[in-house]
Amino acid sequence: MTEPQPMTITLPPLRITVNNQQQVNLEWMPQAQGQMPPSQPQIPENWKRWIALNKLHNKPEQSMIEAMQKQGVDPNIARLAINQVMAEPSYKIGENLAQLLRKLESTLAIQQQLAALSSNGNRIERRSGLSRQEFLDRYYATNTPVILTDLMQEWPAMKTWSPAYLKEQYGRVEVQIQANRNSNPEYEVECEKHRKTIRLGDYADQVLNGGENNDYYMVANNQNLEREELKGLLDDIIFFPEFLNPEETQNRVFFWFGPSGTITPLHHDPVNLMMAQVYGRKRWRLISPQQTPLLYNYVGVFSKVDCENPDYQKYPLFKNVQIVEEVLQPGDVIFVPVGWWHQVKALDPSISLSFTNFVFPNFYTWQDPNIKAW
Repeated sequence: MTEPQPMTITLPPLRITVNNQQQVNLEWMPQAQGQMPPSQPQIPENWKRWIALNKLHNKPEQSMIEAMQKQGVDPNIARLAINQVMAEPSYKIGENLAQLLRKLESTLAIQQQLAALSSNGNRIERRSGLSRQEFLDRYYATNTPVILTDLMQEWPAMKTWSPAYLKEQYGRVEVQIQANRNSNPEYEVECEKHRKTIRLGDYADQVLNGGENNDYYMVANNQNLEREELKGLLDDIIFFPEFLNPEETQNRVFFWFGPSGTITPLHHDPVNLMMAQVYGRKRWRLISPQQTPLLYNYVGVFSKVDCENPDYQKYPLFKNVQIVEEVLQPGDVIFVPVGWWHQVKALDPSISLSFTNFVFPNFYTWQDPNIKAW
């Protein structure tokens, strides 16, 4: 059997050739002498990426053509450009990978639908008296968050820690904070740009006198508990012996201190963690990992969506997200399983500690995105 020959369609002044691999080639025909040849349409690379992205997201072709037309692209040229992009081998590969991704997304969506049937689907359990084995079986191994209410009762920190106490005991110590956060919506992704050194006493004054704001915050990335001058803070706590390993504290215990109004933007952690609320209250919004495809996760572990003020026009999939909301009181400890998304806002000036030094395995491999075009 002979191979089918390439198909050529001539629509002066345009010649369209479709080869055996369904690739489309556009060629302007030579013009008669004295005639100016029409300018050949050039599809910019950014339009090609836009077309491929929208097709892979199953956007209707007609709406794409209308969008291109609003930007000054002739509808016929827009249609040809779409066909040309769809015929490229790289698009074909992307289309196959997108189908595999949709299968994974549908599996996660089904799991979320099933989880929503539970009477506990919209809240986090509050527990006391958990043994190591029950915590492991019911929460750690099943990737289920829980709030533990009886772990901090004997902590000296519960009676002493406050902004005034930190100023009195450690005021001369130089610490790192995140500063000028209001100047950059990507302050957490670009956290290195916001490092500032300040005396802890001066910072405590800012926390007490600055009112509600998100412009400065002492966060885990500042690693202040690694400073020898602040090691005394660890004498004010008791590691939870059923769950945490007190011999593994380096870079696994983190100090949080800031004013009312500080926000940790929507993200997930690459490991399991516990957060102990010592002073003030924090509102936690948590989202299960099954809903990751709805969260516009383009860079690392961060979502583009702000839970405080979601832009549904820009991020329409977020309308379908189910959020669990809890307020942590002083003395509460929340277990946040690996992969669970959360956004946290301080309702008062607050001091917290977070821990990743579990007695259970707590190391995982992630394939995080790093999409530059968003």
